[in-house]
Amino acid sequence: MDPSTGPADQYPPDIDPKAENEEESSSSPTVLDLTSFQLHDLETVEIPLSLTELDLTANRLSTLDPRISQLPNLKKLSFRQNLFNDDGIQPLSTWDIISALEELVLRDNQLKKIPDVSIFKQLLVFDVSFNEISSLNGLSKVSSTLKELYVSKNEVIKMEEIEHFPSLQILELGSNRIRVMENLQNSTSLQELWLGRNRIRAINLCGLKCIKKLSLQSNRLTSMTGLEECIALEELYLSHNGIAEMEGLSTLVNLRLLDVSANKLTEINDIEKLEQLEDLWLNDNQITSLEGIEEAVACSREKLTTIYLERNPCAKSPNYIATLKQIFPNVEQIDSELFA
Repeated sequence: MDPSTGPADQYPPDIDPKAENEEESSSSPTVLDLTSFQLHDLETVEIPLSLTELDLTANRLSTLDPRISQLPNLKKLSFRQNLFNDDGIQPLSTWDIISALEELVLRDNQLKKIPDVSIFKQLLVFDVSFNEISSLNGLSKVSSTLKELYVSKNEVIKMEEIEHFPSLQILELGSNRIRVMENLQNSTSLQELWLGRNRIRAINLCGLKCIKKLSLQSNRLTSMTGLEECIALEELYLSHNGIAEMEGLSTLVNLRLLDVSANKLTEINDIEKLEQLEDLWLNDNQITSLEGIEEAVACSREKLTTIYLERNPCAKSPNYIATLKQIFPNVEQIDSELFA
């Protein structure tokens, strides 16, 4: 955790935090933003019953103020970057008056397990990233209405208890200790899957065809196989792996961005039919020559606006930039060089 600088006790004695809604002069504020007040508690703060959003990001809170439990219209609640442990957050599980909550952010605290939030039957967004959670056990109690789940930067080793979220659109499990992609088969609405910085060795989307953004950066992949049926894919991030061959990409006709930088590639393959490709990141590989690159990207030559090939042997070729500009007539960026 990286708390804001400055003594925690130097906030104004009569706090007048921002209370915002469409009419700032309203006597019934709906939004209360207490971000970065370095509060240890909320004793000096008035909490209007009319609130629909309460943001307590970047404070020093470790216990829940019971007045929050009495806000019948509350939809969004953030305790991001505080000092809550499992016991400190536990009272949430009994707060039935705010059971219509739609967004709960517990990011960057000191949680060691998934808290019990089963009382929130309309929850859409749940964020417990940047904690010390080692297991997803407890997710089965989270409402099936969930659309966004964030559990990045924890110590999770297994993808489990995610099968009952048919409406889930975003799943963020990056920076954990996951070795196997699994239990995704029921996530038929999933559009974004973020699994970078794990220990995954093989791609397995469990038959899902709906994903539009997939990140598997900084894993232990040696092959791209497993993507062939993911035809809705628009952005694919596979950098910093051990992939030696570009394969299984020809069916990804909606792909706009492909990042395969920092792998072990020696040539460009299997993207000649991708007509929508705009960004192609191939830097930090072992591609020796620009010969054949025009054919390799035949269908996206006109569309491509950004290409990275720096730190490949081919980047030392004579007239490197001029050759690429000739191949890609609408290119706007080659490596770090921008063109008008």
